[in-house]
Amino acid sequence: MERKKFLLNENDIPQAWYNVIPDMAQKPAPLIHPATKQPLKAEDLYPIFSKAASEQELNTTDSWIEIPEAVREMYRIWRPTPLVRATGLEKLLDTPAHIYFKNESVSPVGSHKLNSALAQAYYCKQEGVTNITTETGAGQWGAALSLAAKHFGLELAVYMVKISYNQKPYRRSMMQTYGAEVISSPSMSTKAGRKIITDNPTYQGSLGTAISEAVELAISTPNCKYVLGSVLNHVALHQTVIGLEAEKQMAMAEEYPDVVIACFGGGSNFAGLSFPFLRHKLNGETPDTRFIAAEPASCPKLTRGVFQYDFGDEAGYTPLIPMYTLGHNFCPANIHAGGLRYHGGGAIISQLKHDNIIDAVDIPQLESFKAATMFARSEGIIPAPESSHAIAATINEALKCKVSGEKKTILFNLSGHGLIDMAAYDRYFANDLTNYEVTAEDIAKTTKDLEKLL
Repeated sequence: MERKKFLLNENDIPQAWYNVIPDMAQKPAPLIHPATKQPLKAEDLYPIFSKAASEQELNTTDSWIEIPEAVREMYRIWRPTPLVRATGLEKLLDTPAHIYFKNESVSPVGSHKLNSALAQAYYCKQEGVTNITTETGAGQWGAALSLAAKHFGLELAVYMVKISYNQKPYRRSMMQTYGAEVISSPSMSTKAGRKIITDNPTYQGSLGTAISEAVELAISTPNCKYVLGSVLNHVALHQTVIGLEAEKQMAMAEEYPDVVIACFGGGSNFAGLSFPFLRHKLNGETPDTRFIAAEPASCPKLTRGVFQYDFGDEAGYTPLIPMYTLGHNFCPANIHAGGLRYHGGGAIISQLKHDNIIDAVDIPQLESFKAATMFARSEGIIPAPESSHAIAATINEALKCKVSGEKKTILFNLSGHGLIDMAAYDRYFANDLTNYEVTAEDIAKTTKDLEKLL
C-alpha cells in the first residue's frame, strides 16, 4: 500500500495563532486571584509571566494573534511538519478507516513543545528578562525550553519531576546539553519543596509540585519569569500552528477528519491539533466531527475528575483555574508517560468537555504500550509514551469502523517520538509494567475541600 505524506512549504507556516475563546458560546469562567477571590487581570500575572503571555492568557476577543517574525523564523527550522497517511497501521488493523497523523516528532527536540517554548522565551527576551524557570514531567517541555532559552540568551532552571529525573536521564542530559540547570523535584532549594519532602520524604514528585517550585523561584529571583508548558490558554494558543497546518494538509488529501484525537496531560497538544478544526464545529460547518482527548487511566481528570476551581500547582501559588481536576494534592502513579501526570485540565478544554463539545477516554498503561508497539512495527516510528495514548484511542476508533463497516477519517497528533524512552519499552517487553487504578475513594479525598478555595 502506498505511503502518503502531505508536505507544505515554509510559506505555509501560519502567520497568526488561533484563539478559540471568541468562537465559544459558553466561554470559560475567569481565572480567580487566590488572595482577593476576584477575576484575574493581566497585571496580576505580570510578576510571574511575561506581559505578552499574560495578555494573551486573558484575551477573549481576538480570534487571531500575530506570530512574531522572530518566532516564525525559528519555526522554519522544522515547520511545517508532515501529515502522514498511516497506511501501514490501517493494513495491520484491517480497518476501512483512513488514519492520518500529524508528525510533531520531527522538531529538533522531538516533540511539539518547541512551538510554545520559542514564543514564550522570545516574549521574555523582549521584555528584558534574563532568567526563566519552568517545570517538566517527562522532559519534553524542559528540553524544548532549554533550546529556546539558549537561542534567546536566557538562563533557565528546570524543576524535573523526581520520578522522571530518575527514569529518563537522557532527557535531563538534553537539557544540560542546551545549557539549562536541572533540579530534581521536590527539592530542598525552595520552601515548597522542603515542606513536601519533610511531610513525605519518599515522594516521587508531580507536575503540581514542580510548578510550585518553579513559580517560587521565579517570584523570588530578580529579573526572572516563570514559563509554563501546558494547561493555560496562551500555551494552547501557541500550539495551534499544528492544527492550522493540518487543515491545509487534510485539504491536500481531499479528506476531512470525522474524529480528531490527541493525548491529554494539561491540554497543549490536544488544543494545538483540535482547536483549528473545532472552530468549524462551533460555527456549525462540521457538527458531527468528534474530538477525543486520551488521558492515562491512572490520572483521569477529564473522565473521572470534578469540574471545579482549583490551583494549578500543589503549594497554591497559581491563580485558581476553572477545570476538571483530581485535586491539586492528587499524587499520580509513577507511569512512564510523565508528561500526562497532571491533576487538572486547562480551562478552555474543561469548559468544552463540560458542554459535551469534546469527549475523553482513559487508557491503561499496558494498552498504551501495546498500541505504541503496533504503531512502531507498522509505521516505523517509535512514539513517546504520552503519544501512545492517542494511538491507542485511534486504534480503538479504527476497530469500531472495522466492526461497523464505516469508512471514517481519523486524525491524531503524534506529539513526540520515544527514542529517549527506550527504558520504558525495555520494561514493557520484560513484563515489568503494570496498570494503575484510581479508586473513587482516592478522588473523593483529594477533591472534597475544593469548594472551600473560593
